Amino acid sequence: MTSDTPAPSSPAQQGRALARACRTATLGTAMADGSGQPYASLVLLACDVDATPLLLISTLADHTKNILNDNRVSLLCDGTAGFAEPLTGPRVTLLGHAEKTELPRHQTRFLARHPSAEMYAGFRDFAFYRLRITRAHIVAGFGKIHWFDDYTYAGDWQALAEAEAGIIEHMNTDHTDAVQLYASKLLNRTEGSWKMCGVDPEGTDLIRSDEGHEGELLRLPFAKPVSDAEGARVELVRLVKQARAA
Repeated sequence: MTSDTPAPSSPAQQGRALARACRTATLGTAMADGSGQPYASLVLLACDVDATPLLLISTLADHTKNILNDNRVSLLCDGTAGFAEPLTGPRVTLLGHAEKTELPRHQTRFLARHPSAEMYAGFRDFAFYRLRITRAHIVAGFGKIHWFDDYTYAGDWQALAEAEAGIIEHMNTDHTDAVQLYASKLLNRTEGSWKMCGVDPEGTDLIRSDEGHEGELLRLPFAKPVSDAEGARVELVRLVKQARAA
């Protein structure tokens, strides 16, 4: 996070920031064999523009069989990597219901974040799911523990969602130098080639594209929420000026 970018303030903002930054998460479902035994599994994670979690899962997997029987789920997003004492690091557990989705935006956002999934996304046994979050629990550090019900971003975002593809194409085609500056100067990742893969009201996502490191992700937060293409342009320009000054 950049020095002059304010840290997320509310538990909901912190929870969204954690989820948006995660490549993977732990999905909790109830076994469909009648026992109701909790079952935890590793899944690839993407988020919609409003931070709704998105999954691509197969009907052959036990977690999907469990969801088809009982669609109540939990999702653990772990932000403790790099902490000498993991229990002092941030993590958020999201509670809700898994629902199959065929919305093109969901597929686009997921595959932009996980390009390797394109090889099986079209298989008949795979489908995209969104998690409708009803409650969340965050541990943001020692003693910073909260339950909250307002996880999903509630501000205006539809216009930004409609403009997202154009913003990404423009940045990756005409402003590759700016994207590299975001990674190297603002996020301290001087190695690798980076592309923009997502824009939402609270920040942008970068993905590494050089051979052998494809899929590594970086999250760059905005100083304030944006709601449309113009707002995103202003914030992206501000960030590149900040990066050049650095």
